[in-house]
Order: sequence, then structure tokens, then C-alpha cells
Amino acid sequence: MTLTQRKQPGLDETVGPCAPPKPVPRPDGQDRYTISEVAAHTGLSVHTLRWYERIGLMPTIDRSHTGQRRYTNRDLAWLSFVGKLRLTGMAVADMVRYADLVRQGDHTFAERRALLLATRESVLRRIGELQDTLTVLDFKIDFYADAPSASERL
Repeated sequence: MTLTQRKQPGLDETVGPCAPPKPVPRPDGQDRYTISEVAAHTGLSVHTLRWYERIGLMPTIDRSHTGQRRYTNRDLAWLSFVGKLRLTGMAVADMVRYADLVRQGDHTFAERRALLLATRESVLRRIGELQDTLTVLDFKIDFYADAPSASERL
């Protein structure tokens, strides 16, 4: 499949290595999950899943004939990607903007890329800060490892 082909409108199928954990196979072979199953599977609360849908971070979720949400494996993959974006520290407004760009179609690739590049730069800065912090911690740990204990000073 090429980047311009779409299986389901509104989902970015270029989520890459963000595949969700393996779902529990259903006896009927369908990939339809209730909101409770998705909450248990992802660790997100039911409230958070509804909120993601309400603010536009999730595509429209299919409903059963009784009105219950029915998530698919593609929805789980999207949630996994959103989880990665959350770990980057990306603002919710930027994640919603990204989701909106995905829904608008392939002509937004440049804007999506720019948003992800800015996020990447922020992540790299934070990694550098964490590396500096780790260096200080390692120095202190080594200092205390080499220091004589109280019983050795007596």
C-alpha cells in the first residue's frame, strides 16, 4: 500500500511502529471491541476515551445497533500512536490539530511533517537535558560509592 492509499477515512495509516499490543482474538474473528475492553487493553480510562472522541483526537467510532461504541484494531493502533505523542510531551491541542490534519487528507502531509519535526526537536532537547542530569547523578553515585562509610572512618 502506498502512502496515498487509504483504508478508512480519517485515520493515518502511517502510524509506523506504533502497533498496539496484540488484541485478544474473538471467536467470531471480528475486531470490534467495547469501550471497556479498549480501556482494559490500553490502560486509558473510559472517561479519557470518550474525551478523546469528544475533542476530535479520535476518529468517529462506529456504534452497534444499540449505540455502544465499537472500536477496531485500527482504532487501537491510532490510540497507540496518540500514546506515543503524549510521551513526547506534545500539547493536547497539537495532537488534536494533527488528528484534524489527518482527517483532511494527504494534502496536509507537509503540515503534519512540520508538526512532528517540531515535536522531535523538543524531544531531542529534553533527551539532552536528561543526559546532563544523568551525568550528574552518575557522578554523585560514584562519589558515594567511593566515600568511606561511617564505620570505616572510626
